[in-house]
Amino acid sequence: MPHELTLAHSGDPDDAFMWWPLTGKVNPDGTSATGRGTEPRITSPRFRFRAVPGDISAFNTLASTTAPYDVTALSVRAWAGVASTYVITNAGSSFGDGYGPKVVVRADNADISCEQCLKDPEVRIAVPGLKTSAFLTLGLLLGKDFANQTSKFVEAPFDQIIPLVRDRKVGAGLVIHEGQVTFAQAGLKEIIDLGTWWKHSRGLPLPLGVNAIKRDLDARFGAGSVAKVARLLEQSLDYALAHRSESIDYTMPYAALNAHTSGTPAPSLETVERYIDMYVTDLTVDMGQRGRTAIEWLLKEGAETDLCPRVQEVDVV
Repeated sequence: MPHELTLAHSGDPDDAFMWWPLTGKVNPDGTSATGRGTEPRITSPRFRFRAVPGDISAFNTLASTTAPYDVTALSVRAWAGVASTYVITNAGSSFGDGYGPKVVVRADNADISCEQCLKDPEVRIAVPGLKTSAFLTLGLLLGKDFANQTSKFVEAPFDQIIPLVRDRKVGAGLVIHEGQVTFAQAGLKEIIDLGTWWKHSRGLPLPLGVNAIKRDLDARFGAGSVAKVARLLEQSLDYALAHRSESIDYTMPYAALNAHTSGTPAPSLETVERYIDMYVTDLTVDMGQRGRTAIEWLLKEGAETDLCPRVQEVDVV
């Protein structure tokens, strides 16, 4: 009887795209989809996987408290605080190579017209979590003093950032996931693209999310378990890419639900394909030295400005 492992992934299309061959097709609420073709395509006699779709900020928090998931999506910034519990996998990371999370405001907001305007104490900003890589990068751009003004920030699930800005409940919002390509549909405009700034200033892709495995799998299930799970994850991603149309079709309900909760129209197939192309890339398949260097650089700068814990080594399996 194979051991069941939990696989927690963000409820956005790129994560759903990558892992359904391993978990089988599930609904955005985590319940199993029914019908022909919903079963896992990548199987193992030792392990089976149960998908847990959810919010990345919640996964960041859980990893630092109870660490309930065997495999989990994490913000790079959050991984720095749980590096002794989780090891990053070579496959499955998200990098913005010249693009990334954006700070947006209402299109009719003439008071916030540049990134420096965000430092105004009166400007409140909705963010998807203080331990996200997006927030860390914004802190590096605008300075530690800015990032430490916690009263300025309203933490909210990623799909609620756009409504908060649209409805004037905050002055600006830090959008991640598919909100990066749909914000204009809600009448918002971009102030700064953090991935563009990072690439121009550091010459590196911006590491955003990683996939990580609990280090204790070897102790629980036998030597080599962590490496075996990492290989299965690689196989899942390879299968998803080889069956791209089916994989994208599977992600559409995730994109539609996120659009519904954020108050934007359901995205077209072309929009979802564009988003998948942005965040399922060669670096996602194999981060290599370039991806590892990008993670090391971001976390080094974060630690030097006291915006994240210091990590001695970025080890990858």
